[in-house]
Amino acid sequence: MDRQRRSQLAHADHPIAAPLADDSVARLLDRAVADEADRALDLGCGGGAWLRRLLVRNPSMRAEGVDIHAAALEQAREGAEKDGVADRLVLHEMDAAAFASAHRFDVVLSVGAAHAFGGLLPTLTAARELLAPGGHLVVGDGFWEREPDAAALSSLGATWDDYADLPTTVDRVVAEGWTPVYGHVSTAGEWDDYEWSWTGSLSRWALDHREEPDALDTYKAAAEHRSEWLNGYRGTLGFVTLVLRRSP
Repeated sequence: MDRQRRSQLAHADHPIAAPLADDSVARLLDRAVADEADRALDLGCGGGAWLRRLLVRNPSMRAEGVDIHAAALEQAREGAEKDGVADRLVLHEMDAAAFASAHRFDVVLSVGAAHAFGGLLPTLTAARELLAPGGHLVVGDGFWEREPDAAALSSLGATWDDYADLPTTVDRVVAEGWTPVYGHVSTAGEWDDYEWSWTGSLSRWALDHREEPDALDTYKAAAEHRSEWLNGYRGTLGFVTLVLRRSP
């Protein structure tokens, strides 16, 4: 099974592809959307969960999403049709790092998609070129809750310098010319719900589709991920979502 199909199945019960509860997402969007905001952009939009919520909450807003995966964009289209917002959503199948636009956006989102840009700081650079004056950037990425040990690094396929601790992460963002106007650090409960949903949805699909050629491999992948989380990075890898504005 290709990685994108596996991700779709794994996020069936947790459409926000990050360790964030629905009320946390709502709070972040409340802080990021000014009354006069009318254009939003999601770089690495996946199935479009953030944009669909924005459009439902803000009937006058228009949005664009960018993702390299055709299946994810099709999921976003179907979801937008179901929510009645498809006429206000434009989707682009391309590398988010290569996206350019003739107009600027009042809200730019990139949550859990820093890998598409080569890291958090390059994500900020790309977003700056697309954000309207006075606009808000919502960016989410990992950080080290505590010093990672060998088990955590191995389970993540990461190195120590892939992330920093939370104070250093925020200091780096500020040094790039951004001011946090709100932020949310995912709780242990949000992480657990996300990981149990990810592994549980994938396991359930495998158990319900035993006749499928990919069922056994999918079942094993879910079990491996669960073990890597529980025995590796649980409590070590954190996730912070920041609402940012350009500094003076």
